[in-house]
Amino acid sequence: MQKKTVGLILASAGPFLWGSSGTVAQHLFDTTAISPLWLVAVRMLVSGTLLIGYGVSRHLPVMAVFHHPQATLKLILFSLFGMAGVQLTYFMAISTGNAAMAAILQFLSPVMIIVYVTVTTWQAPSKVDVISVISAIIGTFLIVTEGQLHSLALPVVAIVWGVLAAVGATVYTLMPQRLLTGYGATPIVGWSMLIGGAFVLVGTGAWRHAPELTWTAWGQVGFVVIFGTMLAYLFFLQSLEFILPTTASVLGAIEPLSATILSVLFLHVSFNWVGLIGALLIVGVTFLQFAASRANPFVPK
Repeated sequence: MQKKTVGLILASAGPFLWGSSGTVAQHLFDTTAISPLWLVAVRMLVSGTLLIGYGVSRHLPVMAVFHHPQATLKLILFSLFGMAGVQLTYFMAISTGNAAMAAILQFLSPVMIIVYVTVTTWQAPSKVDVISVISAIIGTFLIVTEGQLHSLALPVVAIVWGVLAAVGATVYTLMPQRLLTGYGATPIVGWSMLIGGAFVLVGTGAWRHAPELTWTAWGQVGFVVIFGTMLAYLFFLQSLEFILPTTASVLGAIEPLSATILSVLFLHVSFNWVGLIGALLIVGVTFLQFAASRANPFVPK
């Protein structure tokens, strides 16, 4: 029981820190000239280095993946299209819109996974899956319009980046399953952050845009890197040692909820009741899928 409590706390802390870091990043974008590309590159490089260092300190086989060329290639592809993809699109969604909307739209990824599995396996979706897709579509419509059919509550570019963040999260979820099983979460996440961060820094020229920041702003960057990335990933991954992945995935709903609450309290982001219903419909998909998996524990979702 004590281990389960620790697992629940860790699984809650990770998404809370993810949501919090999104809100802090939005404040940085609103008050400084910091580039999302630069922040993503620094976030990934520093966190990846710290995660690999953590793996070495735990005597984990952090170099094992590089002993197999095929696994190394898969790691590089995941680093570029999974890790870097989800980080870039999420922070671009924040910079063009706001942290709350970015986190909520990113939560469309469970629905995209349902669609992907349905198409690739040629199996008809279950009733729960159909309800999940419909709920997410309606929720997205309510969020981006907030009940005003003649206008959008967000810039079009922010909506596009938010949906792309959900695509990135889908790729991030589906792509590395065999790598995680074969080599462990800490080495794969750590190396993918390092490789992806290096790609973003060099490939986009982000290194040319190092900002001039105050000590307060550097402290916020430090929070995004240390607490919102490295510790958030570590807490969430370690929680899987004590609780089921399905339980941890449900607690992931804390991310958009924390981002929304903190954005409303500190950044004066406003929602009307229509937008709130839309957010609940999207986040509720996770709880619906969890309930279905509990009712049918032997049916793969």
